This record gives sequence, C-alpha cells and structure tokens, in this order.
Amino acid sequence: MRLPIQILAICGSTRQSSSNHHLIQAIRNLSAGRFAVTQLDSLTDIPHFNPDLDLTADSAPAAVQAFRAQLAAADAVLICTPEYAIGVPGTLKNAIDWTVSSMHFSGKPVALVTAGTSGHKAHQSLLGTLLIIESKIAPAAQLVVSSVKTKVNDQGVITDAATEMQVRKLVDALEAVVLGKEEELLPAPSLF
Repeated sequence: MRLPIQILAICGSTRQSSSNHHLIQAIRNLSAGRFAVTQLDSLTDIPHFNPDLDLTADSAPAAVQAFRAQLAAADAVLICTPEYAIGVPGTLKNAIDWTVSSMHFSGKPVALVTAGTSGHKAHQSLLGTLLIIESKIAPAAQLVVSSVKTKVNDQGVITDAATEMQVRKLVDALEAVVLGKEEELLPAPSLF
C-alpha cells in the first residue's frame, strides 16, 4: 500500500461554498500525512445517466470516463453530501448511477458523511445504494452531522468538539478499511 492513502472526495453539494465542501477541507486537514485528498471537480459536468451511451467500455461520455478513472486511481472514496428534500442530491445519485455497470465502487472502501440540517433520510438512501453496488463501508466510516453550519466554519475548521471527535473516528475507520484492519475498529460512532 502506497502512503499516503489516495482519497477521492466527492461533494454532493453543487454550491461552491457549501458546508460539505468545508467539511471535506476539515477532513483533509485532520488526515494530513495519512490521506492525500483529491476532490472531484464538479458533479455537474457529468451528463444525465443514459445506459444507451454506455454500451462498450469506451463509449461513455468523456466526463464519465474521467470520473471512472479517478475512482479507479483512488484507494478509497469520501462522500460528503447534504440532504435535499429528504433525499440524495440528484447530481450525486446521477454520478453514482454511471458506475453501476462499470463496477467502480465494487470493493472500494468508502466513508459516507451526510451533513446538513438533518440528513438521516438521505444517509440511509445513499447507504443502500452504495451497499447494493458493493462498496466497502464499515459502520464506523459513516456519519450524519446535523446542523453542520454551526459545527464547521468557512475555513474548514470543525468548531464543535464532539463533531471533531466523530470525524477523527471516521478517518481512523476509513484508514483501517483501506489497510485491511477492519477487525481493529471500535464500534460505530453514534449518528447525530
């Protein structure tokens, strides 16, 4: 295993200054030296899912092929997403739909953070999708952060001690899954 661990971060929010972007920055800062975090530039560049455009290995649109290449190059994936209308943001679900036939999430270690005003419904929905496409998600690598705007600032600093502790546990859990040390994980953090 090469170090640092290569992480592809995917933000489910399309807003440039979203709390989820700030949370990704906080995770990048907290995992410095352990993770090299590269953030997916934009979900909006990925066209609407259409299986008719994906009939052969190299027939998918260029943005889809680039996304798949980033997934293939990553040791693990970090998804930070808000909840929109008690569901998964459409652009995020659309991107994941493009990976079903290519199986780029199959066996891939994933950490899932749903951060927003609430987040529980979207978290459960997205978790179900990621599990059905065979992502490797430890219970301790999942977190719901409610009222995120009061817990992380615009500079990517977590300002709430309990949230910082939970995020550190999530980072530890993702690292353990990547290194094949899942048996060493503590019980999953509580979702709050």
